[in-house]
Amino acid sequence: MDTCNRKPMFMNMRNAQFRPLQQKSGFSLAEVLVALTIGAMVLVAVLGIYSRAETSAAAITRKLDSSRLPSEVLQHIAEDLDRTIAPGADTKVTIDNKFENGFSTARLAVLKTIYDSKNEKQTFERIVWQTNYDNDANGLVLYRSHSGIALEDKLLDEQKEDWEKELFVPVCTGITFFKIQVPKGEGFQDKWTSNSLPSGIVVTISFAEPFKTLAGTLDVPDEEKVTRTIAIYRTRKIKFILVKKEKEDEEEQSNEEQTPKQPE
Repeated sequence: MDTCNRKPMFMNMRNAQFRPLQQKSGFSLAEVLVALTIGAMVLVAVLGIYSRAETSAAAITRKLDSSRLPSEVLQHIAEDLDRTIAPGADTKVTIDNKFENGFSTARLAVLKTIYDSKNEKQTFERIVWQTNYDNDANGLVLYRSHSGIALEDKLLDEQKEDWEKELFVPVCTGITFFKIQVPKGEGFQDKWTSNSLPSGIVVTISFAEPFKTLAGTLDVPDEEKVTRTIAIYRTRKIKFILVKKEKEDEEEQSNEEQTPKQPE
């Protein structure tokens, strides 16, 4: 029984060795090219959708930054003025505006001095805000400098040398319009060098795309400008002019007489 069983198995194995191999069917060159073309079209479509989504996200981010960053800069300038200018202190404010490479630039300097034991004037604190043109960014860079005896950060400032304390630190880039003015009547004054303090300053900043004016300078649309009026020494006494009641009654009576009566 074993011999009988082994013979068919040997014969089957022997026949299997001479059985021709069956060729497996593959893809033709045309099918490969069609598949690659379809895959490339799908990839291009996906990349296009991703690019549009990224552009939209960047536009939204720029819109948020364009409204948030100017407010933060103006708030920082206002805090410097409120902290530095105090009643009874010898403080001087200097403002200057000019055009640099067509861009409107400005400089604000606040100098606070004290007298030491030898009755000699010393710089207690000096803060400078100014913009300068940057060739690489093709725009303005806002810088801030702080120097003097007063230290903003006792841990870091004490370790710095005197020349390091007077360095201008960049605050932000991409500014296209920066102007600091002093209100004067119904208009504004671009320069202030008086020893007396101004009643307030108006700071205008913008990051919008500039356009060229007829004068050859660069400007931005008014709706793209962010303006803040900062009062100097807000706790000072303000003189109010009170209108007498008799004068108000006379004005109301004259207005009533000038108003024509309608026929009944």
